[in-house]
Amino acid sequence: MNFYLIDDDPNILNILKLIITNRRLGIVCGTGSTGIEGLEDIRVLKPDIVIVDLLMPEMDGISFVEKARPLLDGTAFIMLSQVSSKDMISSAYEAGIEFFIQKPINSVEVETVIQKVSSSLTMQRTLHKMQNIFMEDLHPQPGRNTEDPASAFSETSSALTAVLQRLGIIGDIGCKDIITIVEYLTSRPGQMNEATLNELCSKFSDSPKSMEQRIRLTANAGLVNLAHLGLEDYGNEIFIEYANTLYNFEQVRREMDYIRGRSEKHGNVKIRNFLNALVVYSMNN
Repeated sequence: MNFYLIDDDPNILNILKLIITNRRLGIVCGTGSTGIEGLEDIRVLKPDIVIVDLLMPEMDGISFVEKARPLLDGTAFIMLSQVSSKDMISSAYEAGIEFFIQKPINSVEVETVIQKVSSSLTMQRTLHKMQNIFMEDLHPQPGRNTEDPASAFSETSSALTAVLQRLGIIGDIGCKDIITIVEYLTSRPGQMNEATLNELCSKFSDSPKSMEQRIRLTANAGLVNLAHLGLEDYGNEIFIEYANTLYNFEQVRREMDYIRGRSEKHGNVKIRNFLNALVVYSMNN
């Protein structure tokens, strides 16, 4: 990962650079002392992760992130702050940051946060690549090592169970249906983009519409649970990990607004992305 650091305190920049370098978390490709300077640099450097201070002269961290996000596709933002205001923290997350690091800086916290954000970013990129690659079926190559299908399904089910438990939907009516579909897609990675969900369900049920409805209801229940977690704590690790992988963060935020009574519209689940993301988790765990 390439990092760009922004803080008006040179000591903070030096400390962060030492932590990232000495702990082999990535490469610091540049630093800036103001948001304006940062906006000029990131256009050229295109870092993977930007760490920016919340309170800075000329341009605060939230304003910087709002201006920087349209310039960078797939870049994650971490914010430094001494502020504990829930409203300001909420505004920062809504602007697009992935995580907060509290000042004064603690090296263990910095490393932990960076590792979580790096892992989430890698997962998002893997999912994006798979969505492109899986447009065509992947055929086994001669000499390719294959494993017993029952064993592969068992591992897939175990990994899926862990994710579904964290979402709080393991006992929902569509949980078994989701596992069935994801196991099938794991063994045939091109199928999700070639077939509709109804067509996939028809392979396993005499009533594919009912199976599809169960899957959609369960996936939506996960979205609602995730939104509640975000309302309780924006820093919740389950919320952070899945709001941008299994679901679209904008839709999670819309569901949060609905729960708070700020909107009349629920968040939506893109079921194709949801299932593809579960396939990624199953294959990487």
